[in-house]
Amino acid sequence: MKSRTEYKLKSAPEDAVSAVKFGPNTNQFLLVSSWDGYVRLFDVTANNLRHKYAHEAAVLDCCFTDAIHSYSGGLDNILKSFDFNTTKENNVGSHSNAIKCVEFCSDVNAILTGSWDHHVKLWDPRAPVCSGSYNQGEKVYTMGVCGEKLVVGTAGRKILVWDIRNMSYTLQKRESNLKYQTRAIRCFPNKQGYVLSSIEGRVAVEYLDTNPEVQKKKYAFKCHRIKEDGLEKIYPVNAISFHPIHNTFATGGSDGYVNIWDGFNKKRLCQFHQYHTSVTSLSFSHNGSVLAIACSYFLEEDNPPNPLPEDVIYIRTVTDQETKPKYSS
Repeated sequence: MKSRTEYKLKSAPEDAVSAVKFGPNTNQFLLVSSWDGYVRLFDVTANNLRHKYAHEAAVLDCCFTDAIHSYSGGLDNILKSFDFNTTKENNVGSHSNAIKCVEFCSDVNAILTGSWDHHVKLWDPRAPVCSGSYNQGEKVYTMGVCGEKLVVGTAGRKILVWDIRNMSYTLQKRESNLKYQTRAIRCFPNKQGYVLSSIEGRVAVEYLDTNPEVQKKKYAFKCHRIKEDGLEKIYPVNAISFHPIHNTFATGGSDGYVNIWDGFNKKRLCQFHQYHTSVTSLSFSHNGSVLAIACSYFLEEDNPPNPLPEDVIYIRTVTDQETKPKYSS
């Protein structure tokens, strides 16, 4: 049963949702990118669509830089900016292949795009111009911003750590602990490390400090697996979002479940009810009181259902009981 703590957003996208992101300092405004070629701004409190603007092709990611400006990119290779006050849109620049990731680093006031053309580009929102292009060696699949650091997950299970203030060399090159393709990376709000997930129902908790004592704390665990008739079905872990205050994190999988984890104490805090299809993106609001949950079918099976499940964004009020670490006395 759906409780009063959760409701569907009206005017949802008409194709798979690629990203949901809450604005800075708000529980009210949610940015959504979709394979239908649009970026939408929702007022989740009033449950209405405030703005939408179009790309030429599927949009794979988006971000806010402040309360009124968004940036987005996708299969048209173009980075767009949009001003929600003036509704003015701007083609900021491009990559030579699809833009998979768009992130804003407030610490250095830069937009970062990661592309299938193997490059990460830095953009200055004041100009807006490209202020640098950096080869990652492989297709960029996912990125996480960790203070002034950028953690990039590429094809070939490579993880690269950069200092955004000086991109002339890579700080660290790592190989993922997970044996299968990296799906998502997100960084701890306390900036100590990051969490990455794979297509094979696993999540790894990693630390940036290379000190061997710190590195001993890293670990990986299995999740988003369902036993049916004695067989274990394994699902991709598509989405990770950190609680901004408690340093706990939510994961969403193609099994339709959302779990909340205490990464430091290696515990699952809770699991929500099963959603009707894959969870493709998650975003906690700035104070962690609300979680946006995007559910879309992500062509995972050889014989997709017909008709496809509808694309839905749920807005869920979460409690401290669900998201706060439980310290054992």
